[in-house]
Amino acid sequence: MTKPIGVQLYSVREDSAKDFMAVLKRIASIGYKLVEPAGLYTIRPREFRKIINDLGMDMVSSHTPWVGSVHNVGESMDIADELGLKRVVCGYGTNNFKDLDSIKQAAENTTKMYEVLNRNGYELFQHNHWFEFQRFDGRLGYEIYREMIPEGVKFQIDCFWSTNYGKEDPVEMLKKFGNRTVLLHMKDGICEQKKAEGDAGYKNGLLDQPIELLPLGTGTLPIPELVKATPEHVEAIIVELDYCSVEMWKALEMSYKYMTENGLAVGNK
Repeated sequence: MTKPIGVQLYSVREDSAKDFMAVLKRIASIGYKLVEPAGLYTIRPREFRKIINDLGMDMVSSHTPWVGSVHNVGESMDIADELGLKRVVCGYGTNNFKDLDSIKQAAENTTKMYEVLNRNGYELFQHNHWFEFQRFDGRLGYEIYREMIPEGVKFQIDCFWSTNYGKEDPVEMLKKFGNRTVLLHMKDGICEQKKAEGDAGYKNGLLDQPIELLPLGTGTLPIPELVKATPEHVEAIIVELDYCSVEMWKALEMSYKYMTENGLAVGNK
């Protein structure tokens, strides 16, 4: 079944900070069926879903709230309630996957968050970046981590970052984690470009730019093969461009057209 297409609003964070309503209207005009917030700016959570519904869009996930430890689980559940969601996202930084001890600590933290969320009827899903797909003695850090967390924790696989700068096959990575994957993030770029010398990944909460990102269909990510390998239970494909070599709005329009006109996702137009 063809999946609905959405956009992660982190892609347009600068414009969102200036006029969030204008951003939502423009996303709707392109034809995206779904949005995935990363901050609500001046809009109250309880109003957000009504606004996007009135624009002909919906939401199956959000990166607001983002749960980081048991200390903000309660607040995260409250925000999710107001958004009309029963799933909450988590994710980690480079230091949490730098070695086996760090991975174990991250897994223990995830388990604690999951237990509280699950007890209250919420699903916990996790978003990845490149560093979870580093290898330790030949084994993927994310596989080691997966063995340490409850089976109920789900994944939102970012297919591009799962290549770890071209070192891994994204189709194989999706197959490895597919049985617990509920959502996909899709970006494109030059997968073969390696991590820049001395790159720290994230600094001050923003991604460094050691690799070229491009509109979907114009890079080297095998998107048709990924769509073909997508499990039936995956709910949506969400476009996320952390940054882009092409002007962002043009990139989002190009990405939408590529996915819908090639039958890789379904939109509103």
